[in-house]
Amino acid sequence: MTATEHTYTSHDGLELFYREYGGGDDTVICLPGLTRNSKDFQGLAEHLSGRWRVLTPDLRGRGRSAHDPKWKQYLPPTYVRDTWTLMDTLGIESAAIIGTSLGGLMAMIMADQQPQRMRGVVMNDVGPEVAPAALERILEYAGRTPAQPDWAAAATLARQNYEIAYPDQDDAFWDEQARLAWRETADGQVAPDYDRKIGDALRHMAKSMGLIRFLQKLGVRRLKGLNLSPWDNFRKMTMPVLLLKGGISDLVAEETVEGMKAIKPDLDVVEVPNRGHAPTLDEPVSRAAIDAFLARL
Repeated sequence: MTATEHTYTSHDGLELFYREYGGGDDTVICLPGLTRNSKDFQGLAEHLSGRWRVLTPDLRGRGRSAHDPKWKQYLPPTYVRDTWTLMDTLGIESAAIIGTSLGGLMAMIMADQQPQRMRGVVMNDVGPEVAPAALERILEYAGRTPAQPDWAAAATLARQNYEIAYPDQDDAFWDEQARLAWRETADGQVAPDYDRKIGDALRHMAKSMGLIRFLQKLGVRRLKGLNLSPWDNFRKMTMPVLLLKGGISDLVAEETVEGMKAIKPDLDVVEVPNRGHAPTLDEPVSRAAIDAFLARL
């Protein structure tokens, strides 16, 4: 089913973009990873659109959404506020959330703030704790990937950077991955389709982790209405939750999964074989798990 394209206005006046598939009263909102955008969900949204109304927003600073002139606002709580604004603008009382990486972290914050508006959550290769080595890898590349002279070079670079997560894929796969996450620039080059300041915001946030840990040692659990620990957000996920874990992912450790199960015994966990961070959600295992999960809602 062909998508329709729309914009809405954030609380601070940014024009933000989203695509809409299907129709009806039951809504799924797909939230992308840190440097990704709504195009990642095109295949899944078309697949689901016969049963669900599917919204795939570009977070601020990505894709066709406006860049934020105040780059320090590139934080999960800001993106969550934008998502509530989208739902309010469209009069959506509740929705199921499919969140990849950052999108899953957003879903945990949403569960803390307005759990009654969340019918269920699919967390795509993300949990309340990120493996340190994976975090270092993300901090190193975010906002620093250089532009390339053409699409072939962009696909080659994508393969070099991410083949460990998607082994044994052909050239067509890497060309598609480049076209999902990159864009043509005014000077004829090809560049990642997001504001490079997002990487600066992430590194700035990482430097604040020492202060956060210090406050936690003092017994401070919340600051400015937000939990300091993502684990406290996860504890608020009383709605049904499906965790899709890449079989070779370096981001979600088995210890993290076991901790999630201890907090939420009804957590549904499905491993996606031969996928690192993060499954594309086009895999047959991913599609079957998502279909079964949403059917239960």
